[in-house]
Amino acid sequence: MTFKTITVHCDADKSLDQRLGITVDLAGKFHSHLVGLYVKPPFQPPIYFDGSFVADDLFRIHEETCAANQKIALSAFAAATEGRNIAIEQKVAHGLVDKEVVKCARYSDLMVLSQTNGDMPAATPRDLPEVVALSSGRPALVVPYVPVRRPIGNNVVLCWNNSRESARAASDALPLLEAADKVTVLSFRSNESEDVGAQKAGKWLLNHGIKAKVVEEIADGADVGDLVLSRASDLDADLIVMGIYGHTRVHEMMLGGVSRTLLRTMTVPVLMSH
Repeated sequence: MTFKTITVHCDADKSLDQRLGITVDLAGKFHSHLVGLYVKPPFQPPIYFDGSFVADDLFRIHEETCAANQKIALSAFAAATEGRNIAIEQKVAHGLVDKEVVKCARYSDLMVLSQTNGDMPAATPRDLPEVVALSSGRPALVVPYVPVRRPIGNNVVLCWNNSRESARAASDALPLLEAADKVTVLSFRSNESEDVGAQKAGKWLLNHGIKAKVVEEIADGADVGDLVLSRASDLDADLIVMGIYGHTRVHEMMLGGVSRTLLRTMTVPVLMSH
């Protein structure tokens, strides 16, 4: 299995270089067609302003800002892919950023985004990773804004809890799991008697030629998200694969606790599927 098409969201955020580096590595590894996507947001004048700017001035500033951000984003994409012998495509979409990224993700095998941070451009929604993972029907690879080692995918932790979401994430991540040097199935039970099927997941992976180590622990009331990050560090993992849990309520993404913890405090890239 492979990722035939990988799309990376390109904006003017300072985390773009790391996001691009990881994406280009993956595209080269899987011989993927790589799409660099920039989304130009619509002009949305403020409801209230003090009159120091007229609408034409605000529109001009918006257009100039978008043009500058597009140049930064796509120039970085071009520089990151230069000489890498991969098929590339630059794409500019027009509309609300989250909606356009979700649309584009549906025509990709993998969408790559960055973890939210306080310095992201105003046009990039703070909840973009979870919106894409929950709404697109495709896996989202979320890259932390803290520095991470490259390439990724050599030592992978697969989180398993016998849910639909974890099964979907495992299936979506098969190209990475098959190519990894080391795979660990990580599972947390609420008590000794609970069976979350981790051993069965390990056997399923073995049928795909993947020899995975199965690690089962009792959470004992601890935050499972924190436990996942701690064990990933202990295992020296460079990628976490997990199902993302949540739903939309009154136009707000309501995330499960583990998903929320990892999106907030991730230290390695996380492939999320819903």
